[in-house]
Amino acid sequence: MRYLANAFSLQMLEQFPVRLRVEEIPAPTAEELAALESCVGHADTAAVLGVECRRVSIQLRPGDTLIVAQLTGGRLPEGATTLPTGLAFRWLKVTIE
Repeated sequence: MRYLANAFSLQMLEQFPVRLRVEEIPAPTAEELAALESCVGHADTAAVLGVECRRVSIQLRPGDTLIVAQLTGGRLPEGATTLPTGLAFRWLKVTIE
């Protein structure tokens, strides 16, 4: 599976031991984001990204990929629909090997 999240947690791992690969990637296109299963659990972050807000638990398995939109530079103001000046997303790809 290929997921989109606003954070990564060890709770997302189905089994241990596990090998992770984490790398920074360029920002995905809107089409690439639409092809991912959203597990973005923060409504304002989902609105800014243009994806569905889904507060779900996921279990990552070998072969799965998690794209993380990590907000940097502060917190989103409540009700945000665009990214305010000074804030940015750092895009990370977490692969379960």
